[in-house]
Amino acid sequence: MITMDNKQPKEIILIGAGILSTTFGSFLKNVEPDWNIKLFERLDQPAIESSNEKNNAGTGHAALCELNYTVEQEDGSIDVEKAKEINEQFEVSKQFWSYLVKHKSIENPKEFIRPLPHISFVMGIRNVDFLKRRYDALKSLSMFEGLTYTEDHKVLAEWMPLMMQGRNSNEPLAASKIDEGTDVNFGELTRKLVKNIEQHDNAQVHFRHEVVDFKQLDNSKWEVKVRNLVTGETETHVADYIFIGAGGNAIPLLQKTKIPESKHLGGFPISGAFLVCNNPKVVREHNAKVYGKEPPGTPPMTVPHLDRRYIQGKESLLFGPFAAIGPKFLKNGSNLDLFKSINTSNVVTMLSSGVKNLSLVKYSIQQVLQRKEDRMKELRRFVPNAKDEDWDIHIAGKRVQVIKDTEEHGRGFIQFGTEVVNSEDHTVIALLGESPGASTSVSVALEVIEKNFPQYIESWEPKIKEIIPSYGESLIEDTQLLQKIRKQTAKELQLEE
Repeated sequence: MITMDNKQPKEIILIGAGILSTTFGSFLKNVEPDWNIKLFERLDQPAIESSNEKNNAGTGHAALCELNYTVEQEDGSIDVEKAKEINEQFEVSKQFWSYLVKHKSIENPKEFIRPLPHISFVMGIRNVDFLKRRYDALKSLSMFEGLTYTEDHKVLAEWMPLMMQGRNSNEPLAASKIDEGTDVNFGELTRKLVKNIEQHDNAQVHFRHEVVDFKQLDNSKWEVKVRNLVTGETETHVADYIFIGAGGNAIPLLQKTKIPESKHLGGFPISGAFLVCNNPKVVREHNAKVYGKEPPGTPPMTVPHLDRRYIQGKESLLFGPFAAIGPKFLKNGSNLDLFKSINTSNVVTMLSSGVKNLSLVKYSIQQVLQRKEDRMKELRRFVPNAKDEDWDIHIAGKRVQVIKDTEEHGRGFIQFGTEVVNSEDHTVIALLGESPGASTSVSVALEVIEKNFPQYIESWEPKIKEIIPSYGESLIEDTQLLQKIRKQTAKELQLEE
């Protein structure tokens, strides 16, 4: 394919071997195969941090069961717009994955995605009323076809037997269920994407290489200094575009570019922990991902959920998350990460955020002080008969919440979700934030392309539509297209029973 700028292939540097970088790299490889890609990862393998299957819940976030995407309004109505948006974005991700499987760029889809029912579960009269109104708001939408609802304890026992054992028969409970949910092994998917990039003639993947500094040249290109952690030597690479998809380390790296967009920007690191059950007898009694409602006054990341997991041929259950604060931006990071990220441009932003979010800080401190027995007490709200000996604590990945100044919210606003930040000249692109980034990574890649490569869109569009058949169309509005796409991706990804 001939490129437009002087017909010269571009040099792209990707930083981080997680799901976001590898998705963007794989997409770029398909639409512009003549461009040269270099991927640098400071660890010795891909998907070691947040993308790793043991560091996240593996939920294919499609808003089928996550109640934080359907917000109750002051008038009692349920806003479902975010749920529709997230659902569409997950359908876009499945189209990309199925394209790669169909063209044998990645193999064995069952190793990274499996069908698994998604259930929303609530307790208490008020929450039951909320879930019923949520169900009524979603049931007529084609995107949520197949959604069912019950308050009947006998039906609930069929849906989630482990969670119904030992409950009071008079307890107000409700659940909604949809069988088209998935369990996604994002670590395995990332490893497959890296392998796909490595096989590309114009791509290089370097592990144990840490990007340490940036300098923009007079011709707008970037000089990138990279330390080889094996030899200790520092190498210099020149790139037309830099893509920072380094998870929690994205903010410190963005700050090193010194672009104006890196100012007044900070990060608040959140540690995650889960209770994990590996007792086969207990695991067999739960075959779903069940999401509850976050406790009053807590952020969306606190939504409790009990997940069936399939990891490297082993089945287990995971319950959490339990949040905690800590100064590291990465699980394999430094205790100085947070302090090094504070500078003269963002110190007021960070302090303002701390004042505004004292409840979040207090909640995180309470979480970090929890003992196993405290966490087991929370688990027993979901699994009344849970036994201590069946469950172990696992420290999961780090999430860094973006803190920024906005016109709408003022200084120190905590941004939930994934955010794309780019330089004015579009030569630096950084992905910041957290969930549902992995599930919506393909939509994020498309957003990056549309915002930063507008001069190529016209020539790339036929290929993009081949990869994403719904590109330019609305799966929210076009029911027939949605049904067609779902049928195709279910077949390619072997999701049909």
